Amino acid sequence: MRILIQRVKSASVTIGGQLRSQIGAGLLVLLGVGADDTDEDVEYLAGKLVRLRIFDDAQGVMNLDVRQVGGQVLVVSQFTLLASTRKGNRPSYIKAAPEAVSYPMYERFAARVAELLGREVMTGEFGADMQVALVNDGPVTIWIDSKMRDC
Repeated sequence: MRILIQRVKSASVTIGGQLRSQIGAGLLVLLGVGADDTDEDVEYLAGKLVRLRIFDDAQGVMNLDVRQVGGQVLVVSQFTLLASTRKGNRPSYIKAAPEAVSYPMYERFAARVAELLGREVMTGEFGADMQVALVNDGPVTIWIDSKMRDC
């Protein structure tokens, strides 16, 4: 399971010209679910996300987590995070989980983040053609793979 975290001033998801979700300051999280991912991966990444200290404290040092700053979270499914570009120029998505696996894990991830955060988490719409808009803050962008915990 992989997440790409972007610290944002604001972010939104629009589908077919209709606003689906939006947040103010906080985290936009793109989530890719692999075919071999389990609830252990959900737990690891949800906990890591909520505890990640990437917001500035009073001294301007990234020392606060999203809970401490009252930030919001928007989670968007993105199977392309599992792309393999080892061979040729056309990415392979063979490592991405099929919808029957990835959709429930996406929902569990968002629910677990909300539980740890203590407030609602906004989401995109799984499988939809979404337009994601954001205003990066920093920019701060961090990639975490649950299978690469020693990096």
